[in-house]
Amino acid sequence: MYSTLPLTTGLSCTATRETVVGLRSARGRTGLCRNAVGIKTQTAQRSRAVQVASGCSNPLRRELLLSMFSFATLTTSKSVLAATSNSGAEKVLQEPNWPLQWPFRPDDFRRYDESPDSLFYSSPRFVTHIDDNAIKALTKFYEEVFPPSGSDNVAILDLCSSWISHYPEGYTAGRISGLGMNREELERNRMLTDYVVKDLNDDPSLPFDDNSFDVITNAVSVDYLTRPREVFKEMHRVLKPGGAAFMSFSNRCFPTKAISIWSATGDLDHIWIVGSYFHYTPGFTAPECRDITLPKGFFGGGGGDPMYVVYASKASEPVDM
Repeated sequence: MYSTLPLTTGLSCTATRETVVGLRSARGRTGLCRNAVGIKTQTAQRSRAVQVASGCSNPLRRELLLSMFSFATLTTSKSVLAATSNSGAEKVLQEPNWPLQWPFRPDDFRRYDESPDSLFYSSPRFVTHIDDNAIKALTKFYEEVFPPSGSDNVAILDLCSSWISHYPEGYTAGRISGLGMNREELERNRMLTDYVVKDLNDDPSLPFDDNSFDVITNAVSVDYLTRPREVFKEMHRVLKPGGAAFMSFSNRCFPTKAISIWSATGDLDHIWIVGSYFHYTPGFTAPECRDITLPKGFFGGGGGDPMYVVYASKASEPVDM
């Protein structure tokens, strides 16, 4: 059983025409997140992700394009970014055309429910947030990229952890730390050697020493981070040189707690957004994406929730940009 909701019956969420034409006060409070639970809205015509990635050199026009991103939308079940690029998910970050400066505004990270996250996550949820096929795909991916099991000198951090990490069955390492919001859930997680209860939206610092971890994982939780730039800077700090961070996500979420820019955009836009978190954090390698969604087989086998992983490695110590 899993508890989160799909953004739409297709791949992405749509925004209302009302918000697109400029009712900024409605952002994060109406339309955007509610649409995640199926309220029918009128679609607009452009995705700000496409516009920001267009490489516009005119400063005024660039600002106008940036002003659209929070209301990114689509006209079909796929993101406009998908329709215009004619490329797969894994190609989104091959030619991302990053703007010169951080492209997001503070209200891109607002939520429909701005109450303390500690209240929302106070009761344990012993459920999964993606379907069985997506879980299988994520576990298989971890099998491919994790250091060999049983290595005493390997340390892994499961960021925004819960009662299950979807790591390969029987996998062990010298240290597997979890950081999450609910103590009961973390205590139930048999993979963890230690854990910390912490709200990263309240305090994005990570309570670990520099150069501590070989791998950081984050499963279907990046869409809830309201201070991603600070969190990713901390991720870089605690990774060992050459260590990698893997951010996985699907099209399901707690719609009232997902950030507005996420609720208003589609799957391929999400890849661009998460990739930008790495790109604008000094010291990471160029981000890449893997579409690990299980393909549909004959007689309806396979398929299920889409599953993507955006990842990068610690290349150097950060410098001021």
